Amino acid sequence: MELGPMWEGLGLPGLFLASFLAATILPFSSEAVLAAMALGPWSWMALWLTASIGNTLGGLSSYGLGRLGRRLTWRGVRADASSAQWTTRIRRWGPWAALLTWLPVVGDAIAVALGVVAAPWGATALLMFMGKAARYAVVLGAMRAVG
Repeated sequence: MELGPMWEGLGLPGLFLASFLAATILPFSSEAVLAAMALGPWSWMALWLTASIGNTLGGLSSYGLGRLGRRLTWRGVRADASSAQWTTRIRRWGPWAALLTWLPVVGDAIAVALGVVAAPWGATALLMFMGKAARYAVVLGAMRAVG
């Protein structure tokens, strides 16, 4: 069974779940599900909002893990140079880095790092939504151009 029809059969709740899971550390393509569903009976606005909100909430769960991890301390554990560089960059960019959480592979790390540095939640959530919503708008626009 193909991935698209399986999720498509679940309707908008399935798209929400797929989008949420894709924003966690699980390797998953919510764009494929969205593209398949764009060929179905759902309104494009409903698809866009569902995918954008689900993916943002998934990203915010990674942000929350970063906040939680920030509170947990282990004696004798040091961050490596790579994580120190990420932290420095995220601190410099602040919540604006959330615009990039849609990126494959590094987007999850950015979301966690935003939590670790305690970036303001409201600004982070808004900018994360904007970045993820723009990506889904591009996917839907491409589907509209194709068919």
